[in-house]
Amino acid sequence: MLGVALLVMLLVLINTLEFTAVYIKNDRQHAQAPESSYWEAPESLLVGDEESVIIESPNEEESEILIVKKVLFEYVEVIDGCGVHFEGECLNVRSGPGTDFPVVARLRNDVILKVDGKVERDGHTWFKIIFDETLRYPERAEGDWYVAADFVNVVLDEGEKTVWEDDVATTTKRIVIDRSDQKLTAYDGDTLYMETPISTGLELTPTPCGTFTVYKKTPSRYMQGPLPGIADQFYDLPGVPWNLYFSYDGAVIHGAYWHNSFGSQYSHGCVNLPSDEAKKLYDWADLGMDVIVQE
Repeated sequence: MLGVALLVMLLVLINTLEFTAVYIKNDRQHAQAPESSYWEAPESLLVGDEESVIIESPNEEESEILIVKKVLFEYVEVIDGCGVHFEGECLNVRSGPGTDFPVVARLRNDVILKVDGKVERDGHTWFKIIFDETLRYPERAEGDWYVAADFVNVVLDEGEKTVWEDDVATTTKRIVIDRSDQKLTAYDGDTLYMETPISTGLELTPTPCGTFTVYKKTPSRYMQGPLPGIADQFYDLPGVPWNLYFSYDGAVIHGAYWHNSFGSQYSHGCVNLPSDEAKKLYDWADLGMDVIVQE
C-alpha cells in the first residue's frame, strides 16, 4: 500500500508540473499587451528532458519505474559586459525595461542571473531579474533589475538542488583540492576528468581541509561581505556562477569573474575557478560526491 500511495502522489505532482508549464506557455502566447508602453511575461518555467525515477516498495517484488520530466528555469549569462577589472564597457542594469530608466548596477562577463520575466518594448527584449535567495544585505539589491537581451545568453537549468546528510551517494566521482599546488582535479573512478588551477582561501580565511560532500548545487549565487567573524572586507558580487556547496561553514566551489589570479590564494575560504572550467565541473558533478581538500 505504501508503494501505491507514493506512486499516486508522484503522478499527481508530475501532472501538476506539466499543467503549470503548459499554462504558462499558453499564457505567454496569448497575453494581450496593456495600454502601457510595454507588457511583462510571467516567470519562465520549462519542461526539460525525461529521466527515470525508481520507487521501491517493501510489499512488492519489483520496484516501480516512473518517467518524469525535469523542470527547468531560465537564467541569463552576461557575454558582452566588461572585463575582470572593469576594463571595457560594462553591461548596464536598469530599473526598468529601457535605456530611459536609471542605471542601478554594472555587470562583468560570466555573471549568471535568474530570470523572473520578459519585457518587449520598442522592438527590444529585456529580462527582469530576480534574487530569490536569502541575502545577507538585501538592501543592496532593492528595486527592479532589467538587462537587455542583446548582451546575454539564455541558460536553462534546474536551479537549486540539494541532497540531505543521510542520503547515500552511488557516484564514483570525486573532486580533489590541493591547497599547496592550488590545483583542482576531478575523477570518475580512476579516470581523470579535468585538472585546472584554482584559488583557495587566504591565510586568515583558509579553505578547510578534510573530506566533504557536495550537498547543494545552484547556477547562481549572490555573494556579499563583510562576513561577521570571518572577513571585514566589503564586497558585492551578484550572479556568482556554477556553485557546488561542500562545507556547511560556507565553503563553495564556484566560478570567479572578478579576478584572474588562479594558481594562487585569493578567496575568503571558497574554491575559485575560471568561469568556463566551473561550468564544465558543475555540469559533470553529482550531488553526494566526495570533495577532498588536502595540503
